[in-house]
Amino acid sequence: VQLQAFGGGLVQPGGSLRLSCVASGHTASIKLMGWHRRAPEQERELVASITRDGDTTYTDSAKGRFTVSRDNVKNMIYLEMNDLEPGDTAVYYCSADVGNGDPVRFFGQGTQVTVSS
Repeated sequence: VQLQAFGGGLVQPGGSLRLSCVASGHTASIKLMGWHRRAPEQERELVASITRDGDTTYTDSAKGRFTVSRDNVKNMIYLEMNDLEPGDTAVYYCSADVGNGDPVRFFGQGTQVTVSS
């Protein structure tokens, strides 16, 4: 599975961005998809995830501001980010878990989000 994320950029505090990610390859085997981010000098963290059935989870900092969605026909995952804060500045990566039982997680190449005035 290959993943391509796009939609990052520079936005002012309080602004919004929508990230998109398209999957290709053995997409029928994709189970859970998610968005992660890595801020400078920090570990990568899971921001939000979504199952094929649309069940979602969010990290505490994303709840109420971010919305993850998915289109299984187009093999895409989205992250709508509102009320962005400087602390949201990071490289954002999409992920896809492939296979049953003990799935393998694939990551895309990342897209930079910078929140600054």
